[in-house]
Amino acid sequence: MNESSNYQPVKGVFWMLVTGVLFVAVTALVKHNGTRIPAAESAFLRYALGLVFFIPMIGTLRKAHLTPRQHKLFWVRGLAHSGGVTLWFYAMARIPIADVTAMNYLSPIYVTIGAALFLGEKLAFRRILAVVAALVGALIILRPGFREVGAGHLGMLFAAVVFAVSYLIAKIMADETNPLVVVAMLSITVTVGLFPMAMMNWVAPTLGEVGILFAVAAIATAGHFTMSMAFAAAPVTVTQPVSFLQLVWAVTLGVLVFDEAFDPWVVVGGLVIISSIGFITLREAALKRKMRTPVVPATKF
Repeated sequence: MNESSNYQPVKGVFWMLVTGVLFVAVTALVKHNGTRIPAAESAFLRYALGLVFFIPMIGTLRKAHLTPRQHKLFWVRGLAHSGGVTLWFYAMARIPIADVTAMNYLSPIYVTIGAALFLGEKLAFRRILAVVAALVGALIILRPGFREVGAGHLGMLFAAVVFAVSYLIAKIMADETNPLVVVAMLSITVTVGLFPMAMMNWVAPTLGEVGILFAVAAIATAGHFTMSMAFAAAPVTVTQPVSFLQLVWAVTLGVLVFDEAFDPWVVVGGLVIISSIGFITLREAALKRKMRTPVVPATKF
Protein backbone atom coordinates (compact mmCIF):
# COMPACT_ATOMS: atom_id res chain seq x y z
CA MET A 1 0.00 0.00 0.00
CA ASN A 2 2.81 2.41 0.85
CA GLU A 3 4.36 1.83 -2.55
CA SER A 4 1.20 2.84 -4.36
CA SER A 5 1.28 6.23 -6.05
CA ASN A 6 -2.34 6.68 -4.92
CA TYR A 7 -1.44 6.41 -1.26
CA GLN A 8 -1.07 9.98 -0.03
CA PRO A 9 -2.02 10.06 3.67
CA VAL A 10 -1.19 13.73 4.21
CA LYS A 11 -3.43 14.74 1.33
CA GLY A 12 -6.15 12.39 2.57
CA VAL A 13 -6.03 13.92 6.06
CA PHE A 14 -6.09 17.44 4.60
CA TRP A 15 -9.15 16.80 2.43
CA MET A 16 -10.97 15.11 5.30
CA LEU A 17 -10.24 18.12 7.52
CA VAL A 18 -11.75 20.36 4.84
CA THR A 19 -14.72 18.01 4.58
CA GLY A 20 -15.38 18.22 8.30
CA VAL A 21 -15.28 22.02 8.26
CA LEU A 22 -17.66 22.15 5.29
CA PHE A 23 -20.16 19.76 6.86
CA VAL A 24 -20.15 21.66 10.16
CA ALA A 25 -20.71 24.86 8.14
CA VAL A 26 -23.82 23.19 6.70
CA THR A 27 -25.17 22.50 10.19
CA ALA A 28 -24.43 26.09 11.22
CA LEU A 29 -26.36 27.52 8.26
CA VAL A 30 -29.35 25.27 8.95
CA LYS A 31 -29.22 26.27 12.61
CA HIS A 32 -29.05 29.94 11.63
CA ASN A 33 -32.13 29.60 9.41
CA GLY A 34 -34.16 28.68 12.49
CA THR A 35 -37.63 27.15 12.69
CA ARG A 36 -39.79 29.59 10.69
CA ILE A 37 -39.55 27.40 7.61
CA PRO A 38 -40.90 23.87 8.33
CA ALA A 39 -38.28 21.14 8.36
CA ALA A 40 -39.68 19.29 5.32
CA GLU A 41 -39.80 22.50 3.29
CA SER A 42 -36.24 23.45 4.23
CA ALA A 43 -35.02 20.00 3.27
CA PHE A 44 -36.95 20.12 -0.03
CA LEU A 45 -35.54 23.52 -0.96
CA ARG A 46 -32.02 22.38 -0.14
CA TYR A 47 -32.29 19.36 -2.46
CA ALA A 48 -34.28 21.13 -5.19
CA LEU A 49 -31.75 23.97 -5.34
CA GLY A 50 -28.92 21.45 -5.28
CA LEU A 51 -30.14 19.71 -8.43
CA VAL A 52 -28.38 22.40 -10.47
CA PHE A 53 -25.05 20.81 -9.51
CA PHE A 54 -26.10 17.50 -11.05
CA ILE A 55 -26.98 18.81 -14.51
CA PRO A 56 -23.58 17.62 -15.84
CA MET A 57 -24.53 14.08 -14.75
CA ILE A 58 -27.59 13.82 -17.02
CA GLY A 59 -25.57 12.02 -19.70
CA THR A 60 -24.21 9.55 -17.15
CA LEU A 61 -27.73 8.79 -15.90
CA ARG A 62 -28.99 8.15 -19.43
CA LYS A 63 -26.18 5.68 -20.07
CA ALA A 64 -26.75 3.81 -16.80
CA HIS A 65 -29.59 1.64 -18.21
CA LEU A 66 -30.95 0.87 -14.75
CA THR A 67 -33.05 -2.25 -14.33
CA PRO A 68 -36.58 -2.11 -12.83
CA ARG A 69 -35.17 -3.62 -9.62
CA GLN A 70 -32.48 -0.94 -9.40
CA HIS A 71 -35.04 1.80 -10.00
CA LYS A 72 -37.17 0.37 -7.20
CA LEU A 73 -34.26 0.27 -4.78
CA PHE A 74 -33.26 3.83 -5.65
CA TRP A 75 -36.79 5.06 -4.96
CA VAL A 76 -37.05 3.13 -1.71
CA ARG A 77 -33.77 4.71 -0.66
CA GLY A 78 -34.96 8.14 -1.73
CA LEU A 79 -38.16 7.90 0.28
CA ALA A 80 -36.29 6.64 3.35
CA HIS A 81 -33.68 9.37 3.02
CA SER A 82 -36.45 11.97 2.64
CA GLY A 83 -37.78 11.05 6.07
CA GLY A 84 -34.30 11.09 7.57
CA VAL A 85 -33.43 14.48 6.11
CA THR A 86 -36.68 15.97 7.40
CA LEU A 87 -35.99 14.64 10.89
CA TRP A 88 -32.41 15.96 10.74
CA PHE A 89 -33.54 19.47 9.74
CA TYR A 90 -36.15 19.33 12.52
CA ALA A 91 -33.57 18.30 15.13
CA MET A 92 -30.90 20.72 13.91
CA ALA A 93 -33.16 23.71 14.48
CA ARG A 94 -34.15 22.64 18.01
CA ILE A 95 -31.21 21.08 19.85
CA PRO A 96 -27.54 22.03 20.21
CA ILE A 97 -25.23 21.40 17.27
CA ALA A 98 -23.01 19.21 19.44
CA ASP A 99 -25.96 16.93 20.29
CA VAL A 100 -26.91 16.52 16.63
CA THR A 101 -23.32 15.84 15.59
CA ALA A 102 -22.68 13.30 18.34
CA MET A 103 -25.95 11.45 17.77
CA ASN A 104 -25.37 11.40 14.03
CA TYR A 105 -22.42 9.09 14.66
CA LEU A 106 -24.97 6.40 15.55
CA SER A 107 -25.84 5.81 11.89
CA PRO A 108 -22.79 3.60 11.17
CA ILE A 109 -23.67 1.54 14.24
CA TYR A 110 -27.20 0.95 12.96
CA VAL A 111 -25.72 0.08 9.57
CA THR A 112 -23.55 -2.55 11.23
CA ILE A 113 -26.67 -4.09 12.78
CA GLY A 114 -28.60 -3.86 9.50
CA ALA A 115 -25.76 -5.40 7.51
CA ALA A 116 -25.81 -8.39 9.85
CA LEU A 117 -29.59 -8.77 9.64
CA PHE A 118 -30.14 -8.16 5.92
CA LEU A 119 -26.85 -8.43 4.04
CA GLY A 120 -25.34 -11.51 5.64
CA GLU A 121 -22.54 -9.64 7.41
CA LYS A 122 -21.16 -11.66 10.32
CA LEU A 123 -21.70 -9.90 13.64
CA ALA A 124 -18.85 -11.23 15.77
CA PHE A 125 -18.86 -10.91 19.54
CA ARG A 126 -16.36 -8.02 19.50
CA ARG A 127 -18.55 -6.07 17.11
CA ILE A 128 -21.57 -6.76 19.31
CA LEU A 129 -19.67 -5.25 22.24
CA ALA A 130 -18.80 -2.22 20.08
CA VAL A 131 -22.47 -1.77 19.14
CA VAL A 132 -23.55 -2.03 22.78
CA ALA A 133 -20.89 0.52 23.76
CA ALA A 134 -22.18 2.94 21.12
CA LEU A 135 -25.73 2.60 22.40
CA VAL A 136 -24.44 3.31 25.91
CA GLY A 137 -22.83 6.43 24.47
CA ALA A 138 -26.23 7.50 23.15
CA LEU A 139 -27.72 7.03 26.62
CA ILE A 140 -24.94 9.17 28.09
CA ILE A 141 -25.86 11.95 25.67
CA LEU A 142 -29.60 11.73 26.27
CA ARG A 143 -29.47 10.92 30.01
CA PRO A 144 -33.18 10.04 30.25
CA GLY A 145 -34.47 10.65 33.75
CA PHE A 146 -31.72 13.18 34.44
CA ARG A 147 -32.76 15.75 31.86
CA GLU A 148 -35.70 16.30 29.54
CA VAL A 149 -35.35 14.43 26.26
CA GLY A 150 -36.88 16.81 23.74
CA ALA A 151 -38.58 16.18 20.43
CA GLY A 152 -35.37 17.22 18.66
CA HIS A 153 -33.39 14.44 20.37
CA LEU A 154 -36.03 11.85 19.50
CA GLY A 155 -36.08 13.14 15.92
CA MET A 156 -32.32 12.68 15.67
CA LEU A 157 -32.52 9.15 17.07
CA PHE A 158 -35.04 8.14 14.40
CA ALA A 159 -33.11 10.04 11.73
CA ALA A 160 -30.00 7.95 12.42
CA VAL A 161 -32.04 4.75 11.98
CA VAL A 162 -33.60 5.91 8.71
CA PHE A 163 -30.24 7.07 7.35
CA ALA A 164 -28.86 3.62 8.13
CA VAL A 165 -31.51 2.10 5.84
CA SER A 166 -30.49 4.57 3.14
CA TYR A 167 -26.81 3.69 3.48
CA LEU A 168 -27.45 -0.05 3.32
CA ILE A 169 -29.28 0.37 0.01
CA ALA A 170 -26.50 2.69 -1.18
CA LYS A 171 -23.99 -0.07 -0.44
CA ILE A 172 -25.96 -2.50 -2.60
CA MET A 173 -26.30 -0.03 -5.47
CA ALA A 174 -22.66 1.10 -5.30
CA ASP A 175 -21.65 -2.49 -6.04
CA GLU A 176 -23.91 -2.56 -9.11
CA THR A 177 -23.60 0.83 -10.78
CA ASN A 178 -21.55 4.03 -11.15
CA PRO A 179 -21.14 5.92 -7.83
CA LEU A 180 -22.08 9.13 -9.67
CA VAL A 181 -25.40 7.53 -10.55
CA VAL A 182 -25.96 6.60 -6.90
CA VAL A 183 -25.41 10.22 -5.81
CA ALA A 184 -27.48 11.74 -8.61
CA MET A 185 -30.39 9.35 -8.10
CA LEU A 186 -30.41 10.16 -4.40
CA SER A 187 -30.75 13.87 -5.13
CA ILE A 188 -33.55 13.29 -7.63
CA THR A 189 -35.55 10.82 -5.54
CA VAL A 190 -35.18 12.81 -2.31
CA THR A 191 -36.36 16.00 -4.04
CA VAL A 192 -39.44 14.16 -5.32
CA GLY A 193 -40.00 12.44 -1.98
CA LEU A 194 -39.82 15.69 -0.01
CA PHE A 195 -42.13 17.63 -2.36
CA PRO A 196 -45.51 16.40 -0.98
CA MET A 197 -44.30 16.80 2.62
CA ALA A 198 -43.17 20.35 1.88
CA MET A 199 -46.50 21.23 0.24
CA MET A 200 -48.48 20.11 3.30
CA ASN A 201 -47.34 23.12 5.29
CA TRP A 202 -45.73 25.55 2.86
CA VAL A 203 -44.42 28.83 4.22
CA ALA A 204 -43.25 31.40 1.67
CA PRO A 205 -39.48 31.71 2.20
CA THR A 206 -37.70 35.02 2.10
CA LEU A 207 -34.96 35.68 -0.41
CA GLY A 208 -32.44 35.47 2.42
CA GLU A 209 -33.71 32.06 3.53
CA VAL A 210 -33.55 30.74 -0.03
CA GLY A 211 -30.01 32.10 -0.31
CA ILE A 212 -28.95 30.29 2.86
CA LEU A 213 -30.46 27.00 1.69
CA PHE A 214 -28.73 27.37 -1.67
CA ALA A 215 -25.48 27.91 0.23
CA VAL A 216 -26.25 24.72 2.18
CA ALA A 217 -26.67 22.83 -1.10
CA ALA A 218 -23.44 24.27 -2.53
CA ILE A 219 -21.33 23.63 0.57
CA ALA A 220 -22.73 20.11 1.03
CA THR A 221 -21.92 19.31 -2.60
CA ALA A 222 -18.40 20.67 -2.11
CA GLY A 223 -18.11 18.55 1.04
CA HIS A 224 -18.96 15.37 -0.83
CA PHE A 225 -16.36 16.28 -3.46
CA THR A 226 -13.59 16.89 -0.91
CA MET A 227 -14.61 13.68 0.88
CA SER A 228 -14.18 11.72 -2.34
CA MET A 229 -10.76 13.37 -2.74
CA ALA A 230 -9.82 12.17 0.75
CA PHE A 231 -10.92 8.62 0.03
CA ALA A 232 -8.99 8.59 -3.24
CA ALA A 233 -5.81 9.70 -1.47
CA ALA A 234 -5.84 7.43 1.58
CA PRO A 235 -7.70 4.44 3.06
CA VAL A 236 -10.63 4.76 5.43
CA THR A 237 -8.47 3.79 8.40
CA VAL A 238 -6.51 7.03 7.83
CA THR A 239 -9.36 9.38 6.96
CA GLN A 240 -12.10 8.20 9.32
CA PRO A 241 -10.38 9.25 12.60
CA VAL A 242 -10.00 12.77 11.15
CA SER A 243 -13.74 12.91 10.49
CA PHE A 244 -14.34 12.59 14.22
CA LEU A 245 -13.00 16.13 14.63
CA GLN A 246 -16.43 17.26 13.46
CA LEU A 247 -17.55 16.87 17.05
CA VAL A 248 -14.83 19.30 18.15
CA TRP A 249 -15.84 21.83 15.49
CA ALA A 250 -19.52 21.42 16.41
CA VAL A 251 -18.95 21.98 20.14
CA THR A 252 -16.76 25.02 19.47
CA LEU A 253 -19.22 26.50 17.01
CA GLY A 254 -22.17 25.96 19.33
CA VAL A 255 -20.45 27.67 22.25
CA LEU A 256 -18.85 30.58 20.39
CA VAL A 257 -21.46 31.38 17.72
CA PHE A 258 -24.82 30.15 18.99
CA ASP A 259 -24.22 30.69 22.71
CA GLU A 260 -25.00 27.06 23.49
CA ALA A 261 -23.93 25.74 26.88
CA PHE A 262 -20.99 23.34 26.89
CA ASP A 263 -22.28 19.92 27.94
CA PRO A 264 -19.42 17.59 28.89
CA TRP A 265 -21.75 14.58 28.89
CA VAL A 266 -22.46 15.09 25.19
CA VAL A 267 -18.72 15.05 24.51
CA VAL A 268 -18.22 11.93 26.67
CA GLY A 269 -21.11 10.12 24.97
CA GLY A 270 -19.85 11.19 21.56
CA LEU A 271 -16.37 9.89 22.32
CA VAL A 272 -17.81 6.53 23.40
CA ILE A 273 -19.70 6.25 20.10
CA ILE A 274 -16.64 7.39 18.13
CA SER A 275 -14.45 4.81 19.87
CA SER A 276 -16.92 2.09 18.91
CA ILE A 277 -16.93 3.17 15.26
CA GLY A 278 -13.14 3.39 15.29
CA PHE A 279 -12.88 -0.16 16.60
CA ILE A 280 -15.27 -1.48 13.94
CA THR A 281 -13.36 0.37 11.21
CA LEU A 282 -9.98 -0.97 12.29
CA ARG A 283 -11.39 -4.46 12.71
CA GLU A 284 -12.86 -4.41 9.21
CA ALA A 285 -9.54 -3.24 7.78
CA ALA A 286 -7.60 -5.91 9.65
CA LEU A 287 -9.86 -8.63 8.30
CA LYS A 288 -9.72 -7.06 4.82
CA ARG A 289 -13.47 -7.20 4.39
CA LYS A 290 -15.56 -4.95 2.23
CA MET A 291 -16.77 -2.34 4.67
CA ARG A 292 -20.54 -2.14 4.88
CA THR A 293 -20.30 0.47 7.61
CA PRO A 294 -20.17 3.89 5.93
CA VAL A 295 -17.74 6.54 7.04
CA VAL A 296 -19.22 9.16 9.30
CA PRO A 297 -19.33 12.17 6.97
CA ALA A 298 -21.42 10.24 4.45
CA THR A 299 -24.57 11.52 6.04
CA LYS A 300 -27.75 13.42 5.38
CA PHE A 301 -26.48 16.31 3.30
